[in-house]
Amino acid sequence: MEFQKSPALYKLVIIGANGGIGKQCVELALLAGHQVTAILRNPAKLETEHPHLKKVKGDVMLPGTFESYLENHHAVISTIGVAGGFGSDKPTTLYSQGNANILKAMEQYGLKRIFLISASAIEISPVLPFYVRLLEKYVVQKLLKHMYADLRQMEQLVKQSSTDWTIIRPPQLIDKPVTGRYRVAINTYLKNCLKISRADVAHYILNNAVNETTYQATIEIGY
Repeated sequence: MEFQKSPALYKLVIIGANGGIGKQCVELALLAGHQVTAILRNPAKLETEHPHLKKVKGDVMLPGTFESYLENHHAVISTIGVAGGFGSDKPTTLYSQGNANILKAMEQYGLKRIFLISASAIEISPVLPFYVRLLEKYVVQKLLKHMYADLRQMEQLVKQSSTDWTIIRPPQLIDKPVTGRYRVAINTYLKNCLKISRADVAHYILNNAVNETTYQATIEIGY
């Protein structure tokens, strides 16, 4: 699908910009005409080049390496995440401490708007098919217990902040092109929320940058 230039242009900070969702956010933000500051531990890994893209080296666990880059921006998109998956789950504080550092830097520079990525299985949705609820409870949450424990802590601290936050809880993420055709539920459960592409998560974020109905809200998104 063609991605239209946004009628309002913003200066966006995208943290974790070389990850699956982060990279899609960078690409779609640039297509829409926004200015992007991409913060990565290794900027060379983001191959995208664009006049409106600034790539900088920073680590959310080391606040001094990224804080100053938030100055004079409109919003932060945090797509940080641990590497690996099933079978490689380890104790982590990346989500909780990393995003706590981002929130502190936002306060320092007067930013209010932030998007963060969590996961749908952080809660067992009552409107999912029975077999999916069993799978999430007895397989997904068990195999990724450390990741989910830190995500829960992250959500708690974000909800206690004074920012205009939006927490996205995607289900299984897939690598498919952006469609712009998906369903969302705001502060409630999405029926049959089973899959979504990383590109469409990015599409939703960028199309709701200033949508006040998503402020201080959790979002489920799926096809």
